[in-house]
Amino acid sequence: MLEIKNLSVSFDDKILLDDINLHVTRGARHLLMGHNGSGKTTLAQTIAGNPEYKITNGQIFFNNIDITQESATKRALLGIFLGAQNVPEIPGLSVISFLKHTMTAHTQFHTGHDLPMDEFLFNLENARASLNIPKDWLNRSINVGFSGGERKRLMLLRLIMIKPKLAILDEPDSGADTDTQQQIANTIHNMHDTTFIFISHQPQFTNMVKPTNTTTLENGKIK
Repeated sequence: MLEIKNLSVSFDDKILLDDINLHVTRGARHLLMGHNGSGKTTLAQTIAGNPEYKITNGQIFFNNIDITQESATKRALLGIFLGAQNVPEIPGLSVISFLKHTMTAHTQFHTGHDLPMDEFLFNLENARASLNIPKDWLNRSINVGFSGGERKRLMLLRLIMIKPKLAILDEPDSGADTDTQQQIANTIHNMHDTTFIFISHQPQFTNMVKPTNTTTLENGKIK
């Protein structure tokens, strides 16, 4: 599903990744390990297309398509999801509006048609109920006033709604209590059509997910 060849990446003229080669198979739960500053988040952001990280060498292939020069928007529409460590607060944009705009964009990209409102509301209610998310959260501004664990549950809601081909989760266990960590792990196991790359420093959470593959980074290189 994902193949990275000889990838080097810089940020503010500083090389953060050097000659990375990585192969992620379809259906994997691929763990990225390494100390802080080893390059894990840089790799996650680069795969997702964050333009602040400059690819100086190499290529990224997703489903045999070269996406090295594609925008973050195009990569998301192709099926790459990023659950980042730090998600901004967006006052004035409600959770339900954000999800509706997101799902409309995906539907139009893949089918050329508008998203039926009844279909959107039906899927949203099923996803919300499966995560035990209170209905009033849907009308609140994105991440405003939400705790770390609550933000993780909103990330799961977006993940379940989008059903991406590849989900990259950067420390999804950070700031989450044990119950929320288990909920995240259960969601990963239940999404059989999604391939996962996840970053974690916590053995307890890693044991919940049961990774199929592990790659360790050190000083911007694969160890």
